[in-house]
Amino acid sequence: MKKFMLMIIPFLLFPLHTNASEENKETKELKAAIIIDDFGGGTGGVQDFLEGDIPITAAVMPFTENSKVHAEWAHKNGFEVMIHLPMEPKRGKRSWLGPKPITVDLSPEEVRKRVEEAIKSVPYAVGLNNHMGSLAVEDEEIVRVIVEVAKERNLFIIDSGTSPGTKFPKIANELGVPLLKRDVFLDDISSSAYVRKQMVRLAKVTEIKGQGIAIGHVGATGKVCSIGIFESMDEIKKRNIKIVPVSELFAGRLIKKHIVP
Repeated sequence: MKKFMLMIIPFLLFPLHTNASEENKETKELKAAIIIDDFGGGTGGVQDFLEGDIPITAAVMPFTENSKVHAEWAHKNGFEVMIHLPMEPKRGKRSWLGPKPITVDLSPEEVRKRVEEAIKSVPYAVGLNNHMGSLAVEDEEIVRVIVEVAKERNLFIIDSGTSPGTKFPKIANELGVPLLKRDVFLDDISSSAYVRKQMVRLAKVTEIKGQGIAIGHVGATGKVCSIGIFESMDEIKKRNIKIVPVSELFAGRLIKKHIVP
């Protein structure tokens, strides 16, 4: 009996708690955002996304015939809206930028005026990202004006990642404007199989970082992009990744007025 008591004393002193530390540890939820650019422009994939059940974030080109229509459609169906601000690239056709782009020949006053007009052109927008812009995002004076306006209007910024020399992160940090950067382009090759491959890449980034941001498009590649994304959802769910509006990735850094139009 004495021997038996000696055997059970350690269990009395140290209660059995298999993996207790793991049970008490809060499992971090994996979250990814899918921003779809070029709403307001081409029609390919627009209805697929805006009538679909994946909570994409709709980045709407300003100053187009359908800017307001697509922004209101997205908002009505519960999708987050952003301004897809056209900015001058190092290469590419000027026509790709649409009306009133941000170009490096503009004065700071003209840049401010165009950004403010773009915001008025896209109702319900809670943030902005750049359309093209590999040249303009490297211009500190231009970027500073954009970030200042974003701060005044309580908009967050997503850097689309079109140039490694972008000044957005530096100036947004300096001015205290919430900013995140794109991780994956989904449809730079127009193929639904490629989009699926890039969605897997988004999943891997998200598993490593805890969150990830992908950008796709409506318009010319819109249909293959929508097909590829929708076909990838089983894989995303299998990996326990939640697709969320991009504002949810800011982890408390956005006050309520940032995310409620």
